[in-house]
Amino acid sequence: MLSWIRWSGPSLIPALLLLAVVYFSDRRREPLPLVLLVFALGGLGKGITWYAELRASAWTSLDTSAQVAGNTGSLLFLFGFAAPMREAAKVAAMWPAFRSKHFDEPVDGLVYASAAALGFACIENAITLRGNPIGWIWVARTAVALPAHVFFACMWGYALGRVKTIKRPGPLFPTAWLVATAAHGLYVHLVYGRGPGALVGTLPLLLAMAGATFFAARDLRARGERSSRSSILLERVSTLYVSGPPSLQTVRDVLRREGQPITLRWIGFGALVTVGAMTAGLVLSIAFGHWAHVDFSLVDEHDVTTTAPVALLGSGLLAAFPVSGYLIAKASNLPTLLEPALASGLAIVFMLVLLGLAAPVALVFALAFSPIAWGLACAGAWVGRPAR
Repeated sequence: MLSWIRWSGPSLIPALLLLAVVYFSDRRREPLPLVLLVFALGGLGKGITWYAELRASAWTSLDTSAQVAGNTGSLLFLFGFAAPMREAAKVAAMWPAFRSKHFDEPVDGLVYASAAALGFACIENAITLRGNPIGWIWVARTAVALPAHVFFACMWGYALGRVKTIKRPGPLFPTAWLVATAAHGLYVHLVYGRGPGALVGTLPLLLAMAGATFFAARDLRARGERSSRSSILLERVSTLYVSGPPSLQTVRDVLRREGQPITLRWIGFGALVTVGAMTAGLVLSIAFGHWAHVDFSLVDEHDVTTTAPVALLGSGLLAAFPVSGYLIAKASNLPTLLEPALASGLAIVFMLVLLGLAAPVALVFALAFSPIAWGLACAGAWVGRPAR
């Protein structure tokens, strides 16, 4: 009885979250049967992809787990086959809604993409937990994977909504789908492909996705789309809206340099400043760990209790980015964020290349931290930029 509850209980959570999706949508304009159909097709998509992955794994001897196929084999299987097929299955699940007359606003993309993702996650949780009846770490893994499914789907779902509204094909949806697929592959590798300690690496990705969703919601509000469905959705999530951070349009504006050349010297100098700040942050973390008698040699990704030293080092590195962004903006005295953003991006790419050559295993975790690190650098530059 307990084993049945263990796998069936978490599997019902996505279905309960679907009720929240239905509540936040306009129930008069988003028919419940259509939402439930998309949810069911999402679950069917997971069943099809699960069977296809089993056959492909048996044929190629590759797997999503690094313990079975190795790091290279796991990443190749994820990015080359599993992640694209999974995201494609979610798109296929919401396609009947996309082609219907009820899909006529950007917010509809969020509603139906969420429904497809929750149906996909519902069956995935059941398959995963029933296949691993021992160990509560698998329950934690499915819990961590659930919000990621919704965030990834909302990324390309919003793009589909925008594309259908403006009725002009463009790179918006393909770009959003490719980014979601890449993030999906990296996320699955951390959650299911490595040891339990790797779950720590999902935290920055979750923060980055939550930030992107927050700014996307503000962008939808700023566009002035005030039809009945948009108004109802935005009013119901108004408690999540705060006026402090800049809007997405404002961030885009300060990242542009129309009619002015890019100052290359500040990009190069800023990259050096960022690398120096990262080095200083790492040294300070190690010094603090030595003072606090932290044993960095005990780190083991298969033991989640040994991840504290990694969290300490990661905190030191991340703290360096807002400091470097602030210093670059102050020193350059430029009105935009373009140079600090490019400088921090160049420094991140440089460190990723070094890690790829010296420690390929650490490269996966560095990729997970890169979005939040770049965002922190831009935040520091925003604070340090001159007032206009």
